[in-house]
Amino acid sequence: MKALFMQTMFLILTMYLLSCGDEVDSSMFEVYDGPISTRYEIELFHSDSAVVRSHLVARKQLEFDGGDMEFPEGIEITFLDKEGNITTTMRADRGYYIRKDNLYRGEGDVQVDNLEKEQKLSSEELFWDPNAKKIYTEKFVTIQEKETIFNGTGMEADEGFNEYKLFKVTNSRTILPGENQ
Repeated sequence: MKALFMQTMFLILTMYLLSCGDEVDSSMFEVYDGPISTRYEIELFHSDSAVVRSHLVARKQLEFDGGDMEFPEGIEITFLDKEGNITTTMRADRGYYIRKDNLYRGEGDVQVDNLEKEQKLSSEELFWDPNAKKIYTEKFVTIQEKETIFNGTGMEADEGFNEYKLFKVTNSRTILPGENQ
């Protein structure tokens, strides 16, 4: 009987001590998925056979676990020819880099300007694949070539925006003299 009394008292005392602890904040056990580092005023260079082929500039870069990056204040990419001359520029309000696919994505007001061919592209989203050396989108696109405007949904081009395919073309027209673009 004494042993049963002692076991009961031990059980009651243990429950009392355990109930007196602080409540545990469950958010302490959540996995953090935010940026692991932040960098400002960054410049990245991509080269091919020791020749700089592109130059990326961003005011702010967030890097995440696994190597993905976000450029929340915009991204600008300049493409250069073998002599180092600027051929094409690309800019976006926000940028992202997906490491596992080695793929860049621009969002917001995305603009591409081929300086040699006087071609301009605007869209709300654009992807750049450095491995395949191409840019593409499935979103609505407006392309201006000198006096002509082409609209369509979906586009694929080489990274310098020299040759392109425009899909689902709609409402293309000639720019009238004096019309501002």
